[in-house]
Amino acid sequence: MTAPLIAPSILSADFGDLTDAITLVANGGADWIHVDVMDGRFVPNLTFGANVIATARRATDKPVDVHLMVEEPERYLEPFVEAGANVFTFHPEATRHPQRLLAAARERGLLAGLALNPGTPLAHAEELVADMDLLLIMTVNPGYSGQSYIASSDDKIARARALLDRRQSQAYLQVDGGITPDTIGRAWRAGAQVFVAGSAVFGAKDPVAAIRTLKARCGTEV
Repeated sequence: MTAPLIAPSILSADFGDLTDAITLVANGGADWIHVDVMDGRFVPNLTFGANVIATARRATDKPVDVHLMVEEPERYLEPFVEAGANVFTFHPEATRHPQRLLAAARERGLLAGLALNPGTPLAHAEELVADMDLLLIMTVNPGYSGQSYIASSDDKIARARALLDRRQSQAYLQVDGGITPDTIGRAWRAGAQVFVAGSAVFGAKDPVAAIRTLKARCGTEV
């Protein structure tokens, strides 16, 4: 397995100094910068749009990883391409034709991702494995940062890993929700590769040290 990738979620960053917050973690070991987009419909919360993606793009040359928790995510593809997104991940329940949207994201040079909520069966991804570059397993119910990792996620991550391996897919397996030094090891052992961490990074006194700790916890000692 490749080395773990840490994608700090700016949902937990200080928005009074967002550019500096992104620059700090990007220069301090973060691999991707994660941007959560919520519309107040698919999930209760309301967050960012293309302007924040553009801010992240200006702050770093690291991949900008956009997770859309929105209805009709196809409406956001072109604005987010223009804003500088690199990864475009959405939920299959939110659009009528997920395969079409995955293909459209790829055509525009993005990594195309599919996200599964805790209650969404892995079967929703099975017919789309060949069309995706990333599979995101939500380890909390989406909408808010700071939630606790759902213990039963371990089994779903492992089944997702087995699905990708069985189909010889090179897609990243990402997890998002409740990722801390206490939970990242179990998700890593289950087969995840990319870890979205919000409060565990930006809520730490030393975000750079927090990133190092998260990566270290994916070692054999965890």
